[in-house]
Amino acid sequence: MRNFHAFPHFVIAAVLALLLMVTAACHKQAPEPAVRAQLAALQAAMDARDSAAVRDLLATDFIGEQGLDKRGAQQLAAGLFLRYREVGAKIGPIQVEVRDSSNAIARFKLLATGGSGGLLPDSGQMFAVETGWQCIDGQWLLRNASWKPVM
Repeated sequence: MRNFHAFPHFVIAAVLALLLMVTAACHKQAPEPAVRAQLAALQAAMDARDSAAVRDLLATDFIGEQGLDKRGAQQLAAGLFLRYREVGAKIGPIQVEVRDSSNAIARFKLLATGGSGGLLPDSGQMFAVETGWQCIDGQWLLRNASWKPVM
């Protein structure tokens, strides 16, 4: 096994340059596809029942309905995962409104289901959701969210 110091300096420099280019590319991604990708990551975190992954998509100063903060959102997700064996969050068509290069709003319908894992969910509700996103240190994070039940 080679040790780290045995690599020629140009190899190390090339690897560092590649990492910098990948990081810079993250900053240059267009807001709309970046927000859509983060919403897909949020849905994947819910599908995986991973409250830590949900938390990682939220900005430090996240605020939700009734003053829900980042910690409360993670606890809410963890509680839902404990209460229901099957938790589903299906996001409908997404409309993204880009405010500027670092702020966007995404609106969509969300079908939230919870159940015991049978063929039909024990409970389900459709919500109209509005989310605010901000690019912070090159990553699009959820800053705020509001939701209302759809009848």
